[in-house]
Amino acid sequence: MAANIIRGAIVGASTLLGKELAEELNGATSSTWDLTLLDTEESGGTITAAGDEPHVIQPISALAFTGIDVAFFAGEVSTTLEFWKAAHAAGASIVDLTGALEGQPNVLVRSPLVEGGASPDLATVAEVSAHPAAIMLALTDARLQSLGLTRMAATVLQPASELGSAGVEEVHQQTVGLLSFKPLKKDIYDTQVAFNVVASLGSDAKLNLDTARARIHRHIAALTSADASDSIALQLLQAPVFHGYTASVFVELSQAEDEEAVRAAMLGGETSLFEEESPSNESAAGKGEVLFSISPAISQPSNTFWLWIASDNLRLAARNATACALELLELRPQSGIQ
Repeated sequence: MAANIIRGAIVGASTLLGKELAEELNGATSSTWDLTLLDTEESGGTITAAGDEPHVIQPISALAFTGIDVAFFAGEVSTTLEFWKAAHAAGASIVDLTGALEGQPNVLVRSPLVEGGASPDLATVAEVSAHPAAIMLALTDARLQSLGLTRMAATVLQPASELGSAGVEEVHQQTVGLLSFKPLKKDIYDTQVAFNVVASLGSDAKLNLDTARARIHRHIAALTSADASDSIALQLLQAPVFHGYTASVFVELSQAEDEEAVRAAMLGGETSLFEEESPSNESAAGKGEVLFSISPAISQPSNTFWLWIASDNLRLAARNATACALELLELRPQSGIQ
């Protein structure tokens, strides 16, 4: 029997995240997606590749959601706010990768990759796909609860691609400018990011790191619990890398454990965490899982450990958004999926 075909629309299909999502959906093995790619007028008519198939990006309009089962919003926050209600009115399930709908009534912050958190019900109108860094840390928290995790302190390094193509391009231009002794472009970060690690960006930057850190913390609480979130100390730094989150994580357990016990706990759930000798931005590229390594905290009690964690932020976000969509579709068996 032929697989069910799910009709999906990606709003913001020309963005880095939109392209990654299209690749993820086209490569899905558990379901078959018929995709409509949408974006602003400026990107309308552009031909892009999704998997092995060429697709034409269409200008977004309210009528574009007719017959769509799932609408993914992966572009600008303003575009999400302008069109999500039209998609909902057309009968589409809504998955928001921009965070624009967080705090709206009957909207959940979700990661089906993490065991825990509130589950959607028939009243749920949309799911906000959780922040990739929150997924990384919530997965770690969930796995180590069985060992009596009491405290976690994480320093998270944010990549340029979290600010899309514009962020990546500015880091590239700054790198070229520094090597050629030219003035630095600072439209996105309002500070030097190339060859630099910073704890804050300029006052005119397109992203405030304190605001981003607070969002990650909220999402951890949504995926675990408020008590678990309160036990996690979090620092967010801007790193001079194009793709991939990395994090140095200190964990304290309620009693002494050996390294093998921590390893077994981390690997004990669904296939979202994989151990690697020395994970990195490069080794995580293209993978939808979170990579980690473990080492005891030297000169510390035997109930403390260091974890080094890495993930491809775009691929992890795309994988999580796909899982959110399938979760929502299970709630509407009469959705018209063919």
